[in-house]
Amino acid sequence: MRSLSSCLGAIILFSFTSCGASAGELFNSRDFTGWKFDTSPAADISTVCKILPDGVIVAMGLPVGFIATTASYENYRLHVEWRWPDKPGNSGVLLHITAGPKDRAWPISIQLQTKNKFVGDILPMAGATFAEPLTSAAGAPTPIKARTAADSEKPAGEWNSYDVLCQGATIEVSVNGVLQNKITKTTPHAGRIGLQFEGTPFEFRHFTLTPLK
Repeated sequence: MRSLSSCLGAIILFSFTSCGASAGELFNSRDFTGWKFDTSPAADISTVCKILPDGVIVAMGLPVGFIATTASYENYRLHVEWRWPDKPGNSGVLLHITAGPKDRAWPISIQLQTKNKFVGDILPMAGATFAEPLTSAAGAPTPIKARTAADSEKPAGEWNSYDVLCQGATIEVSVNGVLQNKITKTTPHAGRIGLQFEGTPFEFRHFTLTPLK
């Protein structure tokens, strides 16, 4: 018979294992389970993305819209890598996607810009807000908080990485290991995670989320 202390030890170990934070790929490298493509007219995600044998995902960039997780998240670290295989263009990582009125094709969300030469900029989309002042001109059609460090984007054809900390209503953003932006008092501060399609093909991989306790 196992002693009471050994049983309690096993229970405690199981509790920490079950509740502990662990990193996980948001794409399973086989299909698009857990993701959907949002555009008008509707299109299936498998017609606009292709998974290569090495796990790299090729995004066609058209039609204009966004792919997003079907699950919502809050309090996490996010890592994603992308590159422009040919001519660089425009896209973005969308955080905290929530239901509500859209701004053109874009949902309520916080956009981390992947547009060539503007990586690290943060855009409040469709009514999303944060405490820090915008750097775009008053009344500009696209509200922007520009990155705060020198450009750390790599040349077209090379892999770039975003490392993002979302904790409470604060978001910190690093590009290729360089801290580029931080916002606080974000609204919303939880939601789905996605990527924009804005006309230019791109590739991405290692879309990894680590929950925070």
